[in-house]
Amino acid sequence: MATPGSLLRRLPPVSVMIAGLILVTMLVLVIFAPLIAPIDPRDVSSYSLIDMEIPPVFMDGGDPRFLLGTDNQGRDLVSVILFGLRISILIGAGAVLLAATIGVVLGSIAGYFGGIIDSVVMRIADVLVSFPTILVALLISGVARAQLSADTVSSWAPIILIFAIAVNEWVQYARTVRASSMVEISRDYVRAAKVIGLPSSRIMMRHILPNVMGSVMVIATINLAGAILTEATLSFLGAGMPATYPSLGTLIRIGNEFLFSGLWWIAVMPAAVLVILVLAVNVVGDYLRDRFNPKLMAH
Repeated sequence: MATPGSLLRRLPPVSVMIAGLILVTMLVLVIFAPLIAPIDPRDVSSYSLIDMEIPPVFMDGGDPRFLLGTDNQGRDLVSVILFGLRISILIGAGAVLLAATIGVVLGSIAGYFGGIIDSVVMRIADVLVSFPTILVALLISGVARAQLSADTVSSWAPIILIFAIAVNEWVQYARTVRASSMVEISRDYVRAAKVIGLPSSRIMMRHILPNVMGSVMVIATINLAGAILTEATLSFLGAGMPATYPSLGTLIRIGNEFLFSGLWWIAVMPAAVLVILVLAVNVVGDYLRDRFNPKLMAH
């Protein structure tokens, strides 16, 4: 029978619970952003130049209608941050999902079959990991902008960013799944499945992948913060989302132009939201990594 002390030890630390609460709150805000936001920043007709550059409500000259103030176009910062947060999370989650899918597929194939397939996959991984993610993403984004029209790039910007970030991020998943697969194929139940003639695809899907998905989920949670930061960096450099569909990085870039003119809130408010989001994801990711680490769980 579990004692109260043992139950308490199983609970996450307070910092992790706070981080989890922050993430859940942000997800709820993102999902219901069209209902919560006072204006739709995608609708140009909702802008009002009369309301431009109003400071936050806690400063002199603030307006109760705009809790965090307005930007240089008269847009409510709460609204643009909510929609920017939605875009940043969607692109980050999409990049992680694509990278995890590619990495799991290639890693399981390399670990299961070995030989020349394993060598080719791992050499490609070694080449990609030698380049910084941001550099590869900038290269892919630049090629897309050079080859496609401005309207096409604007419409496909989220897809381009997801692909650009995922290209370099699948390596960690592939290496983890490959190592786990090489351990699993030596197990008796996998050998028995081979003996009775089960196809390789079924063995990988039914016997190997379920045993490696825990590690994949931990890596995905940790990499989510990195993907969001990469997207924000690309948008800040002007190689990410267009100004018409602003992410947090785009909002920071726009606000940076007014940072030293006294309109600090245009850059600081979205930057603060980005820091809180990344910090919360990192705290939860670190907890999951420690929680699923067998060496730490043994103590």
